[in-house]
Amino acid sequence: MTAIEISNVQKRYKALQALGGVSLKIEEGEFFGLLGPNGAGKTTLISIIAGLIRSDAGSVKIHGHDVVSDFRAARRKLGVVPQELVFDPFFTVRETLRLQSGYFGLGNNDKWIDEVMEELGLANKADTNMRALSGGMKRRVLVAQALVHKPPVIVLDEPTAGVDVELRQTLWQFITRLNREGHTIVLTTHYLEEAQAMCKRVAMLKLGKVVALDTMSQLIRRISGSQLVLHLPHNSLPEELQPLLNHPPEDNKYSLRINDYAEVEGILARLRQGGISIDEMQLQQADLEDIFLQIMDENIV
Repeated sequence: MTAIEISNVQKRYKALQALGGVSLKIEEGEFFGLLGPNGAGKTTLISIIAGLIRSDAGSVKIHGHDVVSDFRAARRKLGVVPQELVFDPFFTVRETLRLQSGYFGLGNNDKWIDEVMEELGLANKADTNMRALSGGMKRRVLVAQALVHKPPVIVLDEPTAGVDVELRQTLWQFITRLNREGHTIVLTTHYLEEAQAMCKRVAMLKLGKVVALDTMSQLIRRISGSQLVLHLPHNSLPEELQPLLNHPPEDNKYSLRINDYAEVEGILARLRQGGISIDEMQLQQADLEDIFLQIMDENIV
């Protein structure tokens, strides 16, 4: 079954085209990454999926339920962890989660609430007022609120932004467990190492359009191959090797794309011909950050 089906979704804010016809399908049980730079349209797309705003054209379905015409059923299938810290200052953690349960008609949900609080390290804060919590603890409550009705589809919008290592580990352990149990996870994050570790498939947005959509392994293999990282004297890379650059050099560090190890000798020979010394050299598999920078640098939109 398709968990989320997005068909030609468009959204404009006056002169700004936030989404320019986004189409993709996320299958049930996937751990899916939605990536892009600031302003790419990720939050707008999530807001449309969550029913917070309406698209100008196109449609979104959650487990077959249209988010506009069948919004009640769609909302029950979805849990969203927002990027912003939003909370009600008048309630304790437990009261907040009970109220959230009530929104979905769940009047006897304490067993699951206790389990969620325990998994997210909130058990000892259950009777603490929301105002007294640290920022990291408030973010844990946001995650708990999104999970309180056991939605089959969970959207995490920058869930670990500005939080400590302990919360990251706790969160990913719990989310990984839910994914193993069949929940569909959609993640947006600027921590690309998290996306590479967690996601099996990725879509990249640029200026409101999908510019890459593939499995993580295929994306790495197809787009970037391996890379030869060289530390050279400043501005010393020969002109004919410039097209191999993954991205502009930083601190005299040059990252060159290679598709075969045999290409390394040719690169080294050209450097020797130019009398260019190598301070340090590494041969490594490209990671998601290299791919992301490469795709975002391309003029393909």
